[in-house]
Amino acid sequence: MLGATMSLRGEVGVQMPSRKSWIVGAPLVVTAVGIGGGTAVAATSAGEGPDAPITGEALSRASAAALAHTGGGSVTETEVDDEQGAYEVEVTRSDGTRVDVHLDAGFAVLSTEADGSGEDEAASR
Repeated sequence: MLGATMSLRGEVGVQMPSRKSWIVGAPLVVTAVGIGGGTAVAATSAGEGPDAPITGEALSRASAAALAHTGGGSVTETEVDDEQGAYEVEVTRSDGTRVDVHLDAGFAVLSTEADGSGEDEAASR
C-alpha cells in the first residue's frame, strides 16, 4: 500500500511499499481475479438464464398457431427467444404426448419436435 509521509520540515512525500508487500500481495490479487474471472466465464458459458414465457398478444397468437399446427391440445408451456426460433410453444395433445412447436417472429411454424425426444416431427405433420 502507498503511504503518505510528512517530514519534520512540513514536506509531504509518498512512501512506496516495500518489496516484501508486493511479493505477498501479488498472488492474492491474481488468485482473486482468477476466481472472479472463472465465475464470469462459467455463468456466461452456461448461456441460459431462466426461460421467459410468452405474454400478451404474442401469447395468444403463438398459442393459436401452435394449436392449429398440432390439431388441438392444450398449451402447457411457452418460451420467448428459443434456440430454434423466436417462440416455443409446448402443446400437450389429447393422448398425453407433448410437442414443442417452434415459431418465427411472424408466428409461422419453423419446426415441431416431440418434447424430450429431440426428433423433428415437421415432416410428419
